[in-house]
Amino acid sequence: MDYFLLLCSLLLPVVSAVEETLMDTKWATTELAWTAHPETGWEEVSGYDDAMNPIRTYQVCNVREVNQNNWLRSDFIPRKDVLRVYVEMKFTVRDCNSIPNIPGSCKETFNLFYYESDSDSATATSPFWMENPYVKVDTIAPDESFSMLESGRVNTKVRSFGPLSKAGFYLAFQDLGACMSLISVRVFYKKCSTTIANFAVFPETATGAEATSLVIAPGTCVPNALEVSVPLKLYCNGDGEWMVPVGACTCSSGFEPAMKDTQCQACSPGTFKSKQGDGFCSPCPANSRASSGASSVCSCRNGFYRSDSDSPESSCTTVPSSPRSVISSVNETSLVLEWSDPRDLGGREDIFYNVICKKCLPERGMCSRCDDNVDISPRHLGLTQRRVAVRNLQAHTQYSFEIQAVNGVSNKSPYSPQFSAVNITTNQAAPSAVPTVHLMAATASTMSLSWLPPEKPNGIILDYEIKYHEKDQGEAIAHTMTAQRSNARIEGLKTGTPYVVQVRARTVAGYGRYSSPADFSTNLQTDPPKSWQEQLPLIVGSATATLVFIIAVVVIAIVCLRKQRNGSESEYTEKLQQYKSPIVTPGMKVYIDPFTYEDPNEAVREFAKEIDVSCVKIEEVIGAGEFGEVCRGRLKLPGRREIIVAIKTLKVGYTDRQRRDFLSEASIMGQFDHPNIIRLEGVVTKSRPVMIVTEFMENGALDSFLRLNDGQFTVIQLVGMLRGIAAGMKYLSDMNYVHRDLAARNILVNSNLVCKVSDFGLSRFLEDDATDPTYTSSLHAPMCCASTFPLDCVFLTLSLPLVCV
Repeated sequence: MDYFLLLCSLLLPVVSAVEETLMDTKWATTELAWTAHPETGWEEVSGYDDAMNPIRTYQVCNVREVNQNNWLRSDFIPRKDVLRVYVEMKFTVRDCNSIPNIPGSCKETFNLFYYESDSDSATATSPFWMENPYVKVDTIAPDESFSMLESGRVNTKVRSFGPLSKAGFYLAFQDLGACMSLISVRVFYKKCSTTIANFAVFPETATGAEATSLVIAPGTCVPNALEVSVPLKLYCNGDGEWMVPVGACTCSSGFEPAMKDTQCQACSPGTFKSKQGDGFCSPCPANSRASSGASSVCSCRNGFYRSDSDSPESSCTTVPSSPRSVISSVNETSLVLEWSDPRDLGGREDIFYNVICKKCLPERGMCSRCDDNVDISPRHLGLTQRRVAVRNLQAHTQYSFEIQAVNGVSNKSPYSPQFSAVNITTNQAAPSAVPTVHLMAATASTMSLSWLPPEKPNGIILDYEIKYHEKDQGEAIAHTMTAQRSNARIEGLKTGTPYVVQVRARTVAGYGRYSSPADFSTNLQTDPPKSWQEQLPLIVGSATATLVFIIAVVVIAIVCLRKQRNGSESEYTEKLQQYKSPIVTPGMKVYIDPFTYEDPNEAVREFAKEIDVSCVKIEEVIGAGEFGEVCRGRLKLPGRREIIVAIKTLKVGYTDRQRRDFLSEASIMGQFDHPNIIRLEGVVTKSRPVMIVTEFMENGALDSFLRLNDGQFTVIQLVGMLRGIAAGMKYLSDMNYVHRDLAARNILVNSNLVCKVSDFGLSRFLEDDATDPTYTSSLHAPMCCASTFPLDCVFLTLSLPLVCV
């Protein structure tokens, strides 16, 4: 039995089965007038049931005559597109031992047959009264028989048959020598009635042709619900019972579950639901409202806003008030501003500040933005701290500074931010730094210098101070001199000595900053040529480099010559390496049971590669497994070509144990690397659904593949397939791994007829409650076969157990 069918048979049904009657003789008010053969056999009799209701029955009791063969055929019964029907028979049978002086041909059983037809064409002689063309359903035996001294004990038996393919059918009852009465016959079929599960409607669905059949019923989300997984379906089993649904729907935004999760009703005014899901509507956050129903977001009241990053569940907030307690501290042309937080932050924590500088002209009565050279540190916009330093202001100038308080919704407000302003006037300031100093001329003991005045003199330049010192001595012994103009001549310097020179300006406010240090030398002559002793290291180095180059050229030439001579041999050796089979030393690698890990998820991370879900594309569902569906899809990993893969998915609503058992198979497969073992590509555990991705085997399971192609393979091909299975099992044996469920259904075949061992999930599944010795025996003990294929149980010659193919 397929694992999925086994799982479904253990699950409780969602809805009880519904029976639809096609025929019931219990309610007949006139003669049934069924066809009997011979006429002396079955006889229609009127009677009463236990409630004294009139009923029509058939009885037969020719037990004193030998070789009885009495047939009774019903009227034509249309099947109404039903694939499988059930027959409920109520009857009584007399005990043969209670009838004296009868031959040994007395029976206590009868046979049930059916005959399919596209029309009501049966006659008294057609079809022939024999098992073929009639199809036998079963031999019916009573649970209790009666004697003459006892009242008749009614037996009830139910039998089913199918698949049915024609327009209708006849029932036939064969008596071979019983004394019995057929009280009533009811023909019905089972169906799964319309139901709602997981916010999806599943239509009425008739059962399948076999008792173990699963009929898929596609689902449709109820109004105002959306699918969360595709495809959405429900299985109807052979007993007319719905199984656990695959996929689900959830209520849309603005709607919440109702009527025991069968409807999605709109959120009432004043409430909202922002996302699709199973959650319920919530009251509107502070400062927001929802005047109509089915709201997915509550709109903010006037004067309140949400930022672009705020979620619909966030309260609506407003802009902050102006900063408080602004303090300014002026130092000549520099300024420090400090302030306190606003009294009202607007209900938000993301408060920050802007500082706007304006230069004012009192004579004109207006202020304008400051020039770009005004430095506000650390910055003038988006401040998180409540302090800035302002530099490079003009002396004796009036300024106005606005400190704005803004937050995440200030850009939503149509009004300008609230601010506090402070007006200041700068003091007298020293001049700015002198630009770069230039050397105009130099002799052995003098230097002539020139420079430009400061860009911001901030008053009248009184004089300049020139500071100079030998470069090797530092500023500790520097000399100074003054100049009235922007040039000077320094005398008394050492010949051929480098000097560092700096210049600064002075006003009534004091000295400004020095210029950047400039290096000048009193010696303008070129250096004398070097002696041959100084040039000797350079000569020796050049000769050494030339010698090394010549040696390298010779070595490269020798290597190339050897390669040319041995080219064919190297190519042959490389080919040998390509075709050389890897040698696996027994005991070098041993299988590790993932359930020995304290956290089984750790085994998954160690042995299985995580795949990003964006790399996997599901194309088609090809089957169902124990934990969910099996699909065919494509895998495109970065840097690799796209390949076709098989994808096992974990169904929605799984438990932690099911997830652990599902991923344990990946932890097992991830440890194997052999051409006859199914290859694991990776797992998807960080998104939904959870998946196991393996290589795709085009020809599917070996058992069905052999059935479909019976007699089409040569002995050599079949033996090759067997050897592949044996090689895979020997590899598992060397790994100290016991498969526990080796069978043809668990062998997969690819397009090149390569067989690979698969389905490693049973290793742990049967360990706790294993009663079948086939699954618990040692790997090297013969295993029993249950297959019925053209190739049955074959012993392979590789020290392996018996393999079922």
